[in-house]
Amino acid sequence: MDRVNSWRLLVRHSTTSRYAAEVFASYNEVRLTPMTDRGQVTVDERVEVVPAARLFRHVDYWGTIVHTFDVHGRHTELTVLGSSIVDTSARRVLDEDATWGTLALPTLHDDLYEYLSPTRFVAPCDTLSAVADDIRTRAATPSDAARMAIDAVRDRLVYERGHTTASTSAAEAWEQRRGVCQDFAHVTLAILRAMGVPARYVSGYLHPDRDAPIGVAVSGESHAWIDAWIGDWAPFDPTNGEPVGERHVVVAQARDYGDVSPLRGIYTGAAATDQDVTVEVTRIG
Repeated sequence: MDRVNSWRLLVRHSTTSRYAAEVFASYNEVRLTPMTDRGQVTVDERVEVVPAARLFRHVDYWGTIVHTFDVHGRHTELTVLGSSIVDTSARRVLDEDATWGTLALPTLHDDLYEYLSPTRFVAPCDTLSAVADDIRTRAATPSDAARMAIDAVRDRLVYERGHTTASTSAAEAWEQRRGVCQDFAHVTLAILRAMGVPARYVSGYLHPDRDAPIGVAVSGESHAWIDAWIGDWAPFDPTNGEPVGERHVVVAQARDYGDVSPLRGIYTGAAATDQDVTVEVTRIG
């Protein structure tokens, strides 16, 4: 890792769920631990649960670190806190020279099939296919197409909370013309895959301050962006239109949001009344 242009970030992600009455027999899985990959190294990490529970750790099919736990004691609140220290830097892309012929190779389709196929959130539709067809006719290379797809999404969508939900599809977000980072990512994936460009969803965190001072904790946010395969996996942030670098922390890379949701589970008991989610990010080096 190039230490000259690197940051060290402390990330704390807390989720508290509250229930109308006592809950028991709760079974959960958590994806809060940043991965070590090209461009970042996770130095330390911890997941804590209240009420206390024994956590089991494994790596899922997509390479994401997952913690699972059961809570059998009666409770009216459940808090999950993920804390991590991560060294980040701009990720080097080793090769951006793939041609359209490269992407047509059967061996590539076999290797990256899952990042070319429709999913629950990234399903084909006539409108997005038409956008993809237009870009494909004008783009000399898959690298050009990826950048043109980002521009098309940013021209169409306005970042605005409250118009979409965690279950909104790419086609629905495109029609509404508004959304959050998850929607920007899903729409971009839909356009790229329709062109035959393998593309995957990336989830993690973003420090909001480009000139962040050392030691100042700020309210950060969970964030989503994409990787496109253009000879190598290359990151793009369609929400911000800026390079993916020191401010980004990768937790997971998969097909869409459904593969990477931070907390999911089932339980027996009263209905949930509300959920508080906070992300605090501190540059510590």
